[in-house]
Amino acid sequence: MTWSPMASSPAPEPASALPRRRPELRQPTLSEIFPETAMDAAAPAFALAHLDPGDGPVLWVQDRLSARESGRPFPPGLGRCELLHLQVSRPIDVLWAMEQGLGCAGLGAVIGEVWGSAPALDFTATKRLALRSEAHGVPAWLIRRAAPPELSAARERWRLSSLPARAEPDDARAPGAPLWSAELFRARWRAPGRWVAGHDPESGELALGHAVGMDEAEALRVTA
Repeated sequence: MTWSPMASSPAPEPASALPRRRPELRQPTLSEIFPETAMDAAAPAFALAHLDPGDGPVLWVQDRLSARESGRPFPPGLGRCELLHLQVSRPIDVLWAMEQGLGCAGLGAVIGEVWGSAPALDFTATKRLALRSEAHGVPAWLIRRAAPPELSAARERWRLSSLPARAEPDDARAPGAPLWSAELFRARWRAPGRWVAGHDPESGELALGHAVGMDEAEALRVTA
């Protein structure tokens, strides 16, 4: 097990951003993200975009395979987010650490990463996380890499994939602000749908652009 506090440097303001609008949840709870490609960095970026850096540090827990296959968090890319990173061996250790963290009102959120299907991540385990998150008012995000959406008590379940970045108006050769295809395929408090989403690193807010259908999302993914 390894533990490391991380301080991040301010991220540059994007030259172009979607209109700022953070989706509202009725209360902090457990949400799951399934990256369409296991190594895609869209999932943690999407989770962080829902959070307010002023709410407190984020506890980020990774199992060994997640850290090995997708890498550890990179502080300069996290904007104003204060991060407490914990690496553990097994998925069951991720669940235990998340549950303990969700009892700490001083945290702004708890993010867990688990690689592959894990028997420990059953309906009962996710129900415990959801109830603890709601009881203590600490948002919980569970990133499921290389895993199918099995039975879960998560209140929101998302599929995420990266899209071509927005154009950079000052330099056509430079990468612009990132965009993602965000599909909410199960939700307790709002209707499912699919959107083009973007993250504004300066404000720390998430913007959901126009809703898209499956064909349009595929076209966006392959458009340069």
